[in-house]
Amino acid sequence: MMESQKYAIVDLETTGHSPANGDRMIQIAIVIMKDWKIERTYTKFINPGKTIPSFIQDLTHITDEDVKDALPFEAHADYIYELLADCVFVAHNADFDLSFLQAEFKRAGLPKWQGKKMDTVELAKILFPMSLGFKLGDLAADLNIELANAHRADDDALATAELFRYCWRELLNLPQLTLEQMHKRSFRLKSNVSQLFFEALQIKRQHVTGHENVHYYRNFAICNGRNKHENASEPLVYPQTVTEKVALMSKALANFEERPAQFEMMDTIWQALHEQKECVIEASTGIGKTAGYLLPAILYARTVDKKIAISTYTSYLQEQLVEEELPKIEKILGTKVNVCVLKGMQHYIDLERFEQCMAHADESYDETFTILQILVWLTKTETGVLSELNVSGGGQLFLEKIRKIPSDKPSKGFDFYEQALKNSAVADCIVTNHAMVLSDLVRQTPLFTQIDGWIIDEAHQFIQAAMQQDEIAFSYTQWKYIFGQIGTMEETTLFHQFCEAAKKKQRVAMQNLQRLDAQFIRLQRSFDETIQLVIRKIQQQVKGKQVGSKCTLFLEDLSFAKESFVQVSKQTQQWLDLATAITQTFENNIEQLDKNDLYVLSEWQYWIREVKIKIAEWEDIFLSPHEGNSIWLELDLRSVPGSLHVFKKPVNVTPIIEQVLAPLRKEASIVWTSGTLTVPGNERFVTRQLGISDDVEIIKLQAPPAYYAGAKAFIVTDMPDIQHVSQEEYIEAVAHAITRTVRMTEGRCFVLFTAQDMLRKTVELIQESELLDDYMLFAQGVTGGSRMRILKSFQKFSHAVLFGTNSFWEGVDVPGDALASVIVVRLPFSSPEEPVFKARAKHLTALGGNSFTELSLPEAIMRFKQGFGRLIRSSQDKGAFIVLDRRITSKSYGKEFIKALPPIDVRKVQLPELLKELNRWQK
Repeated sequence: MMESQKYAIVDLETTGHSPANGDRMIQIAIVIMKDWKIERTYTKFINPGKTIPSFIQDLTHITDEDVKDALPFEAHADYIYELLADCVFVAHNADFDLSFLQAEFKRAGLPKWQGKKMDTVELAKILFPMSLGFKLGDLAADLNIELANAHRADDDALATAELFRYCWRELLNLPQLTLEQMHKRSFRLKSNVSQLFFEALQIKRQHVTGHENVHYYRNFAICNGRNKHENASEPLVYPQTVTEKVALMSKALANFEERPAQFEMMDTIWQALHEQKECVIEASTGIGKTAGYLLPAILYARTVDKKIAISTYTSYLQEQLVEEELPKIEKILGTKVNVCVLKGMQHYIDLERFEQCMAHADESYDETFTILQILVWLTKTETGVLSELNVSGGGQLFLEKIRKIPSDKPSKGFDFYEQALKNSAVADCIVTNHAMVLSDLVRQTPLFTQIDGWIIDEAHQFIQAAMQQDEIAFSYTQWKYIFGQIGTMEETTLFHQFCEAAKKKQRVAMQNLQRLDAQFIRLQRSFDETIQLVIRKIQQQVKGKQVGSKCTLFLEDLSFAKESFVQVSKQTQQWLDLATAITQTFENNIEQLDKNDLYVLSEWQYWIREVKIKIAEWEDIFLSPHEGNSIWLELDLRSVPGSLHVFKKPVNVTPIIEQVLAPLRKEASIVWTSGTLTVPGNERFVTRQLGISDDVEIIKLQAPPAYYAGAKAFIVTDMPDIQHVSQEEYIEAVAHAITRTVRMTEGRCFVLFTAQDMLRKTVELIQESELLDDYMLFAQGVTGGSRMRILKSFQKFSHAVLFGTNSFWEGVDVPGDALASVIVVRLPFSSPEEPVFKARAKHLTALGGNSFTELSLPEAIMRFKQGFGRLIRSSQDKGAFIVLDRRITSKSYGKEFIKALPPIDVRKVQLPELLKELNRWQK
């Protein structure tokens, strides 16, 4: 029998990332594991011979005091070297730890350590592909692994050892077929995890066990434990009185807090559903809005045996509803609720297409890695929704290839999308999103026909969803990317592979392939000439004008002759006709094609579909009537034509929304709800855009004043007037106010901007001043990563500042102590030059309206309300809402912004006075 492998699980804390630049180790921990049991642990502080940077002290809580009596690395080097002998080196991000350690060994005069390494980041990404993040802290939280002090080597090494053991158990839980597929591909990975896959496979083969939760789709295993809901046999009754509601809620929820506004919301919705009415409820933060609509909606569905649909704006909110909020309602009611999440077809995996991609031998590292993640995910997912996967950028390109798309051919095996449709037919409650509801209008077979009641949460975002739904975009780089993917006969690209397969099978005449090739070259030439014409027109338009490198121009301001655009359309159509005819010839007797030919055919058909989509967009933007739409071009003059984008958006979405809702209004009640649905002085601003009749009452539910007891608002009166100074001068004043405020509140601060350019310049100025060098600064559009990733990083540090623009004004939850202040740099008016705003303002003016009072002001007040909503997320929260824009006191419209805030203390102060107030408050 093979001797058990010994593993050394290592974690280092260092003064920085580069030993070559003088960074040194400050702590090392090693856990020795054999037979998946910890044999021993070793941990030491190391004296780096230099001061530990303050942000490293903040991150690791290791101070200069902790290491002052420790020995330098050289004193421990021989012992550590011996300890690692005959071990596999394991670390979370092994490349960093091992290369740093090798550099330290070299400095200590020792030879390079030789051995295999395994990276728990690589392993965890494969085995937990649905995790939100793969940092050690994220995985420890997900898997309930103890990690008391993250970024301390001793705790991190133990947590990594536990994670490694968890990964091993997870491997043993996978079906044999999945392990076989994974082992076959694992040799292409960056660390030696193939050895683990092989050992797990050997054990699996020796102990063949049925995997109760999977069935097989030809070449891989799929989870089989989907949507089993048992309905309660006992009758459910709606709690009519306050006493009944309190009894029901407190029975299931510990520390239940009675909120009269929540009960009022429940009764309003219960009544609206029974009377098939439309109602609008503005429910402020703190009243328990989600439970306020879920409880009456689900009780209604179950007591009258009808179907309810709940629509939200984002996938994140859908998941929050299903994973966090619905279980609470099930607990309250003491019964399972039959819920189905329904998304658009393109959100689901096409299993047939995935199988074809797996059969292709020529994969990149990113493709191999993503296939491994998907193989594991398929044994766990009950939905088949691709957004559950957390993949790299290269992985995203692979996911695009395997999305489900409309097809005339029926699925040959199990299909997740069809399963979701079947589930929705028998569900009590369908959870969907605004885009899905809006696209029901153009679906051949509408999905939302048997629904008795609708709850539209985040109702104000329905307008945004309608705009996005009807948005069409042209991207120069996307077209060139597609051309590059298809290629010519002479290149080693897809068309070359297609020609080789066609010649081998002697299915397509050579002259037809040559004709297609010549047509493709003509199409590319025609496209390039047209784009050059567009660029020349833009350059003529901006010549001599004061524009920055990035410019935005309306299509109507550039007079184009349509012939060039028509020519591209004709050339594309001719290529598509030829390509389709040749493909049909090649497809005859498809059963005679081998796996590789089927893959090439599938890829070829995929890119033909992509060309069809692109030419439809081209014709819609450049050749269709423009009435009711705004069309504009965006580009960076430093990189033309690569940066060229053209967008087309509807100016007024109300008719689109009314068209979608007309059939729903006839058959069902509709409840619109959101934290922000009204604006002081223009109460119907949102509801009119949603096509809601003025006869429908807007019910406003506010949390009690005590909920906001921890909040104060400050208007800083000695800031320069934004309209009377240069941008540079204003940015200097803003940077000064931010740095002073942040130092007084010790970080935990959101700074909200309205423009990316001002955000970037302010952050750069603060960094140059070095006044916040002790703080972690996270800035949207400057710091890498998605909105959620930046937010999670911000929450990890006590001394941190987050700079955000538009998308951070709403929908961001930072609970409790993680946020001490929100600073509003400018009142959130849309830029008058922003294309959609400009087109909407022009449209309003043409109808005799006032674009400032009817569009610009109410939009800004809505965002301002949402900005305040970031600060207080529970009755225990405490925070300062600080406005730096003096217009709130100097302009007549300023009082409308102040009216939009909840009942809190609003004080006008100069900056020194603000700092004293914050200091007193902190203490």
